[in-house]
Amino acid sequence: MAGKKSNPAANAKVHSAPTKKDPAPLDPVFLTKYDRYLFGEGRDYKIYQKMGAHKAVLNGRSGMHFAVWAPHAKAVSIVCDRNGWDPKANYMLPLENSGVYEGFLEDMGVGETYKYAVETRTGEILYKADPYAFSAELRPANASRTADIDGYRWDDGKWLQQRAQKNTFEEPMAIYECHLGSWKRRSNEENGFLNYTELAVQLAEYCGWMGYTHVELMGIAEYPFDGSWGYQVTGYYAPTSR
Repeated sequence: MAGKKSNPAANAKVHSAPTKKDPAPLDPVFLTKYDRYLFGEGRDYKIYQKMGAHKAVLNGRSGMHFAVWAPHAKAVSIVCDRNGWDPKANYMLPLENSGVYEGFLEDMGVGETYKYAVETRTGEILYKADPYAFSAELRPANASRTADIDGYRWDDGKWLQQRAQKNTFEEPMAIYECHLGSWKRRSNEENGFLNYTELAVQLAEYCGWMGYTHVELMGIAEYPFDGSWGYQVTGYYAPTSR
């Protein structure tokens, strides 16, 4: 149903933003001046922790904080199920001359779909998925989806200890290159994909049995066309919803 709710935005009637916009200021600003300085120089190597949609608390209220870079936009707003995909409902706040826009939606949780409504200098409204999203809808739907990236716990401590005891330059390597979407499927139906957990177990077992030491995954970042095998990326931080 999420895909059906997001689709109307792609065909919505064009609306011009009001002449006067007074979005509620974010206090404090989540992206500091130093964050914006590093981002402008291309030297913030953890910018994914600030851009995109993140769980946050503002003035005691929980919700989602949004940040996107749109330097040539006249205005940017957040559109989602909560506001009926109305581009006039939740305008984002431009941060000085950085090209970065911030917004906050109270009570918005994990797993909700959204896009940015970007008003161009000519008044056209373009509905765009979040380039810093951490999750997305399954194609052909193309809205971004809020996610929680703070709750994952790595469980590879034993493997890291074993790796530290070896000299990888003296160890034999046998690399298995694999495209997850076509390596193995649950069924021949269009969306008969295995999920990541199933693939992790079955692929590891297969590679161990075959004597491979490493796995090289072909693109898993979100992409629109199955035939591209992941090399037509639309979301660098979102593992494909397939």
